[in-house]
Amino acid sequence: MVWIQFLFSSAVVVYAAIKLAEYGDIIAVRTKLGGLFVGTIFLAGATSLPELIASISAFQSGYPNLAAGNFFGSNMVNMMLLALVDLINYQVPLLRRIAVSHALTAALTTILMLVAIISILDEVDIKIGWVGLDSLVIIGLYFGGIWLIQRENKGPGEPAPAPEPASDFPSLRVGLIGFSIAAAALIAVVPILVNASTEIAVITGLGTGFVGTALLSLVTSLPELLAALAAVRMNAFDMAVGNLLGSSVFNMLGLGIADFFYLDGRFLGAIDENFVLVGLLGLLLTNMALVGNLARVERKFLFIELDTIATIVVYLLGLYLLYIRGIGA
Repeated sequence: MVWIQFLFSSAVVVYAAIKLAEYGDIIAVRTKLGGLFVGTIFLAGATSLPELIASISAFQSGYPNLAAGNFFGSNMVNMMLLALVDLINYQVPLLRRIAVSHALTAALTTILMLVAIISILDEVDIKIGWVGLDSLVIIGLYFGGIWLIQRENKGPGEPAPAPEPASDFPSLRVGLIGFSIAAAALIAVVPILVNASTEIAVITGLGTGFVGTALLSLVTSLPELLAALAAVRMNAFDMAVGNLLGSSVFNMLGLGIADFFYLDGRFLGAIDENFVLVGLLGLLLTNMALVGNLARVERKFLFIELDTIATIVVYLLGLYLLYIRGIGA
């Protein structure tokens, strides 16, 4: 029964993710905000909502390590998915086709993850109400960074006028309504995912921490993968990469917001210190993507990008390392 729940919820996530990409493209065209901005904020935020809702559900079930593994593991998965999208569309060197402005998103992810890692290790228990000061710092850095990304996306001078959409192109109202319905479908199915994941953790004996990092994070990141693939099929490369990198940034925002729902103390202080290793692996993979975006040189082995191969290998080796370490058992 637990595997049926898992497969059913995954199918709903896949369908909703495809619709998110379609309606996200409508919003990008109608608002003239551009694929980078919409991918980094709107699409990334919606496809990352499962991580936030899953973590809140994990709190209610009494599994904070499942929540932590979901957030940090999702950042690892997002970078692996970025490599996977690049591998599937090997004719197009994805990281060299997109705006260098995405490097700013990757750098913001690095900063937020470093703050989170330091907060897990320190013993400074400063709270405002029941929320840790470190969580509020992460939230503040997120909005400051997004403002900077938006400003950078505009660039100096007058922007080039965007082409007018075709007469039969869906309206902004259709895009917003469809986007909201698809996001709501993701939110509704997440509790089923969490219940299935916790039962799988018990059945397999792997522990909620590792299941959150390896399984739940992968499932809740399926929207990012499908939305990115759909965006690539529409030649919206900036939206595809902005979605995956932006989702990692949004995960760190979710880590801060989750503290508001964790009533047993400071959330980052309650996380198992072994999750620092998950965070460091996420940092490594994010900076590999950053280098791939900035180093615009030919780097192929046969027809496959070398950084794509390296990212996938590092992700798999990282999961094996977490497994033998018994992370969050």
